[in-house]
Amino acid sequence: MAAREADTPSTPIEFESKYFEFDGVRLPPFCRGKMEEIAGFSLRSSDIWIVTYPKSGTSLLQEIVYLVSQGADPDEIGLMNIDEQLPVLEYPQPGLDIIQELTSPRLIKSHLPYQFLPTALHNGEAKVIYMARNPKDLVVSYYQFHRSLRTMSYRGTFQEFCRRFMNDKLGYGSWFEHVQEFWEHRMNSNVLFLKYEDMYKDLGTFVEELARFLGVSCDKAQLEGLVESCNQLIEQCSNSEALSVCRGRVGLWKDVFTVSMNDKFDTIYRQKMCKSDLTFDFGL
Repeated sequence: MAAREADTPSTPIEFESKYFEFDGVRLPPFCRGKMEEIAGFSLRSSDIWIVTYPKSGTSLLQEIVYLVSQGADPDEIGLMNIDEQLPVLEYPQPGLDIIQELTSPRLIKSHLPYQFLPTALHNGEAKVIYMARNPKDLVVSYYQFHRSLRTMSYRGTFQEFCRRFMNDKLGYGSWFEHVQEFWEHRMNSNVLFLKYEDMYKDLGTFVEELARFLGVSCDKAQLEGLVESCNQLIEQCSNSEALSVCRGRVGLWKDVFTVSMNDKFDTIYRQKMCKSDLTFDFGL
């Protein structure tokens, strides 16, 4: 861990203005005016939804889900724009009207908290894959993302950003509430709760569980082939320029957190997760 914590300047006012609140939760500005339409979004039984808090490994998960559900080749996935195949529900593009008319089976992503997702999902329609990532690695990746995104214009320090994360002051609301709410619904027949770290700890079980949930039948040899293809995707992602600073590895936080930051984070973590039996691996 880093040796000491630097002084933290106040957060720029223009950064604060990037958000708006809906039912007490901070959301990105492009969600404004469409939350009721999202709640009423029509689902199909063949839909596959991927839901995550931002920077929880969404890009990698979507490629694995696409590979397993569509029987795609990892080399083909590497050549295609996978984001076009899996639109984000609340993003301005392509928009709710276009997503609504996509041919089945639709693969749709969202970062919205459980409570704001379409009501039909709460009623058991369609399949929802939720993946959670340990919050220390996540906040490091989220900070790097905010620094690189022109529209956010974040110029504060990592220490300030981490405090904002711990105090639920970032887009998509509290990570602590986001993951715990889905954890509470993990036994729903249409919900599969996964952990990012399990991809690296036991990819075979991770893929087998995903295939079973998606109704993809395969024998031992076919499953081994799927696992090898998914491992290839992980290696491609880890070696890509997008992850040139190894944002995807488990234990990334140890290179960034100061000792005092880690102590403060652990205290907040225990306070906000004390009533949940959800646990995470912070290193492998």
